[in-house]
Amino acid sequence: MKNYLNIIRHFVIWVDVPLENATHLTISYYIDRLMKNRLAPKTINCHVNCIRQFYHYLRDEEGLAITNPVRRSHIQKMSKPLPRHLRDEQVEDFFKVVKGCRDKAMFMLMLRCGMRVEEVANLTMGVIDVKRRTILVEDGKGGKDRIVYMSNDVLQSFLSYLKVRPASRARKIFLSEKGESKGQPISIRGIQRRMERYARKAKIKLSCHHLRHTMATQMLNADADLSTIQDLLGHSSVKTTQRYCRISNLKVQRDYFKAMEVIMQRTVCNQHSA
Repeated sequence: MKNYLNIIRHFVIWVDVPLENATHLTISYYIDRLMKNRLAPKTINCHVNCIRQFYHYLRDEEGLAITNPVRRSHIQKMSKPLPRHLRDEQVEDFFKVVKGCRDKAMFMLMLRCGMRVEEVANLTMGVIDVKRRTILVEDGKGGKDRIVYMSNDVLQSFLSYLKVRPASRARKIFLSEKGESKGQPISIRGIQRRMERYARKAKIKLSCHHLRHTMATQMLNADADLSTIQDLLGHSSVKTTQRYCRISNLKVQRDYFKAMEVIMQRTVCNQHSA
């Protein structure tokens, strides 16, 4: 509340027209002032939202015949953080502390198949074709279905879990192993808690989604096509997948030196022929 009042006070002091005469241009000029003061986009949006709420208050609570000058276009675009991924040695350190066939199988599906935590939690035997090594991910994000594939290590981890999985009438594959919910399907939060426990043990800052990001980055570094990664991750737009290009420094480095070798060979050839 104190922060809200402070923001409104600054705006009221700054504005050089009666509040009811302020227009969208007035707000734009105020945003320019905030930007000149080097405020971050997030902070500017906080100011804009407070001013919007203030005008709502004047109109709805005080009964003033006033038009809210704040528009959607005034909201500053926030830069999206780059997807985090694990280095190869971090992946190794993480799986060293993972105990039990169930947990290893769940996290390998995220790392090798790019599956989301909720997709792993909802996995059933009916969507898995062991012979073809495929998994039909049903009703993924955005309500889309997609096919993902099981690498050798995923398949081995999965089959190892099935051998020790308790008999259960539950359709979902991964079951809770302790507590009151023992034998029942493990929840999304249950998987996330397991991840948090192992992350603390391995002293690595990560979440389930970081394994998915790692899969995408590793495939890109292995020269997989962007469209292939897009299909495997279930992205609607390739622009979402393209964000991984910005963090895939290994591929950039390899492409650079490969191109430079060609350029230098041409240069040498041209010098000899001159």
